[in-house]
Amino acid sequence: MDTKASGSHVIGRWITERARLTPSRIAIEFLGREISYGELDNGSTELATALLRHGLVRGDRVATLTENRPEHVELLFACAKSGLVLTPLNCHLTAIELAAQLNAFSPSLVVASKMHFTKIEDACSISSSDATPHNLEDLSAALEENLPKIELPTINDDDTLLLIATSGTTGAPKGALLTHANCFWTNLGLDLSVPISGDDVVLQVLPQFHIGGWNVQPLLAWWKGATVVLESSFEPARVLELVASRGVTMMMGVPTTYLLLAQEPGFNDADLSSLRTVVAGGASMPTSLIELWHARGVEVVQGYGLTEASPNVFCLAPEDAFTHAGWVGKPYAYVDVALYDNATGSFVDGVGQGEIFVRGPNVFPGYWDNPEATKDALKDGWLRTGDVAVRDEAGYYRICGRNKEMYISGGENVYPAEVEQVLAAHRFVLEAAVIAVDHPRWGESGAAFIVVRPGEVLDDEELTNYCRTHLAPFKVPSEFHLISELPRTPIGKLDRVRLKTTLFQAS
Repeated sequence: MDTKASGSHVIGRWITERARLTPSRIAIEFLGREISYGELDNGSTELATALLRHGLVRGDRVATLTENRPEHVELLFACAKSGLVLTPLNCHLTAIELAAQLNAFSPSLVVASKMHFTKIEDACSISSSDATPHNLEDLSAALEENLPKIELPTINDDDTLLLIATSGTTGAPKGALLTHANCFWTNLGLDLSVPISGDDVVLQVLPQFHIGGWNVQPLLAWWKGATVVLESSFEPARVLELVASRGVTMMMGVPTTYLLLAQEPGFNDADLSSLRTVVAGGASMPTSLIELWHARGVEVVQGYGLTEASPNVFCLAPEDAFTHAGWVGKPYAYVDVALYDNATGSFVDGVGQGEIFVRGPNVFPGYWDNPEATKDALKDGWLRTGDVAVRDEAGYYRICGRNKEMYISGGENVYPAEVEQVLAAHRFVLEAAVIAVDHPRWGESGAAFIVVRPGEVLDDEELTNYCRTHLAPFKVPSEFHLISELPRTPIGKLDRVRLKTTLFQAS
């Protein structure tokens, strides 16, 4: 049964049309398994109809908690064909954090792999959701019931395909809605800058709960008929072995990915002859690290993006890696970028500095059930990123700061307010503040400043263990500083600049 589509940019058509052209070509390799394009198309169609027969209706959210698995890919295409919204949850989150997201996104179906099933059961039990979790590996069989056959609906370009959580707060997480058209245009722009062909072998280690786990190479690879080697976790030694044994030609990661690979004892002797290009995002890649990969004959493509832009915004071509070290490049095709001066309320012409505004068919329509946040993010058709950049005379951009306080640790977004809220709930903590600091492995991490309640005693070990119980590992601060009081501005707001100064003087 083919996917119906009134729009030309619906993602379900990608796998159907590819399967019609090359049904026997391998779409996914996973731990010795091979899934052909024909099998992926047939399986996703059967699952799409089973989901609808199960009672789900167009626009319903399907929440998932899983490591990278082919069943998750099949579920994505099933959602694409049935008008459902895949809502992948970060498998590093605690049950408490997951419960907050279940409450916020109200999924009609909750699915988890066997590896994460106990955690999602715990999350469901403490959430307001009445959903009963299903096992991802057995989902098709579990949904097969003696119900009437049902036709797949007509899918439109502006139908939502993905809901991606942009923060993991225990209060009210935001979920970015991404349409079929958003995914189409960001992949088309990617293909014009970092092209993929049917002969490519793409290694995916980036997790599928990130938008980059779909829209930075994997979906484009399946559109073009390439093979995706899917890994459930990142293990440097295994990655180097796979590159050699499977003839991997491309991969995507964060700078930490390539640092850990370069630090692996077998890196210098590993066979990387097939590896043509690696894509790095999430943070700047040090020049010394780029030099290591260039010395092995591998081109490094860098850039900048955010979930709300699906995510691709800027691309720094390999030939610019050294002449524009530390820059994020120029906008992708079909992406308009402007710099906005918040002080004057006007756009910056030519060379200058300002907040990055993004416009184009890749920009999301808004946040799930959050009109106020949507209004804040979208201004007269432009997406306000909250990031500040400078632009040179040749049109290259460099990120120079953030209006928002979010920082990126190992490619993961961390919001200080969330960590502060958890720390402040400790019975011995009077006040807490978190700022970003440089980290040799993760790029950035958190430094926590703690004011202890009078008469109580706390140490780093106690605070670290406490945070690990309530927060995902990447959110746990790497250092703690006990201080008598938090610095504040004359009007009583936390003065993060003075915190940084305090930290600098202490070092």
